[in-house]
Amino acid sequence: MPSNRVISVRAGDDAVQPESLREGIAAIQAELGLSTEFPDDVERAAAAAAASPRLPDLDLTHVPFVTIDPESAQDLDQAMYLERDGDGYVVRYAIADLTAFITPGDPIDVEANRRGETLYGADSKIPLHPKVISEDAGSLLPDEVRPALVWTIKVDATGEGTDANVERALVRSRAKLDYASLQEEIDAGTADEMFTILREVGELRIAREAARGGVSLPLPEQEIVDEDGTWRLEFRSMAPVESWNAQISLLTGFAAASLMVYARVGLLRTLPPVDHRDITRLHRTAKALKIEWPAEQLYPDFIRSLDPAEPNHAAMVVACTRILRGSGYVGFDGELPEQAQHSALASEYAHVTAPLRRLVDRYALEICVALCADQDVPGWVLEKLHELPDTMRESSRRANQYENAILNLVEAAVLAPRVGEEFSAVVVEVDEKDDTRGDVTVQEPAIEAGVVGSGPLPVGEEVSVRLTTADVETRKVEFTL
Repeated sequence: MPSNRVISVRAGDDAVQPESLREGIAAIQAELGLSTEFPDDVERAAAAAAASPRLPDLDLTHVPFVTIDPESAQDLDQAMYLERDGDGYVVRYAIADLTAFITPGDPIDVEANRRGETLYGADSKIPLHPKVISEDAGSLLPDEVRPALVWTIKVDATGEGTDANVERALVRSRAKLDYASLQEEIDAGTADEMFTILREVGELRIAREAARGGVSLPLPEQEIVDEDGTWRLEFRSMAPVESWNAQISLLTGFAAASLMVYARVGLLRTLPPVDHRDITRLHRTAKALKIEWPAEQLYPDFIRSLDPAEPNHAAMVVACTRILRGSGYVGFDGELPEQAQHSALASEYAHVTAPLRRLVDRYALEICVALCADQDVPGWVLEKLHELPDTMRESSRRANQYENAILNLVEAAVLAPRVGEEFSAVVVEVDEKDDTRGDVTVQEPAIEAGVVGSGPLPVGEEVSVRLTTADVETRKVEFTL
């Protein structure tokens, strides 16, 4: 299983011209039946809706919300404002309100249900909704009045959410902030006081996650960076502010799930419990990699102790991905599902913070708004409760397929001139059915790809490998040990 562990691919010899790859991306889109364009009737409906949205009566434009996103993002789902409340906090989280623009059964709705989610790959984003909504009228852009679903969540001094409500309101973001610049201001001590509060709440929530038995893998992300007319691959780990920001989204998802579980109607994000056999296998893997794992140490605490900068720890992190497979969604009305928890979060959880980019969030938000207003859940939502999990399963499969194909394409293009060369690498995974096959991470340039050996692969060890295949047309890269 790919770990997306990449160190860096530097500009210059290892950079490739995007023009040489766009034909490959077009071929991938054709293979998967994807299009960046929308049918004419969808675009017409979106333009009309954007020009005349259904606006709420409540006006919260006085609240100084801000958004925090990647610098290039225009589909801004969330805006936040945090303040102190005695020895606790109040979190206000405004989420883009798609129901202001979409009528059940209209062309926008039908197309969104067909797509499921926004797909990302290099500079070829395939949006869930037409851009006139997702990057304009529905996006929480700065200095623009927008319809939103505003969560108000009270958090106590320990970081625990104690009360939550969501209602429709008009909002106006004061600023569009990006992670890198905001982190620099926080580190320099020049950021607004609100971000001191964000840090406090974020760190409290991270501590509560650990105490609850939640777990997240320290897997850096592989990104394609467009810089000065060339593309390169880059290793990217989260800045602290991203982790704190993510905790606000998780807090909201927990609040939404709590509302729905109490009312016995909703849509939850789920992950099956860890199989004890997987834990036993992981203990054996840790022993083979010479990583100490005390018998009394629970696996979430063990994972938190790993440093992916260490070669054997990197291999261990990849091995741990096995225990976090099988995530999905479940809809329910009247009876709680047998498996309602998200085991990695050690709690019930719901996706409600990205409706511009993920279909299921719009439906889950409507359930929460109705419950908080003591109203019946709309019939158009109830009709989709048991269909949406399948829709999202298929869209997730398609999204992973698209993203991986584009990454494979760029990796092959970067390495194509270097077939036959020797590289320093780390074996990060071995195929369970054939121990002569697996995956390696190459440090320079930073690539993860398949490897074949003449005997069992030494997982977790640094090795020298030869590049034998780098085919742009088939998007295949392979090394030989």
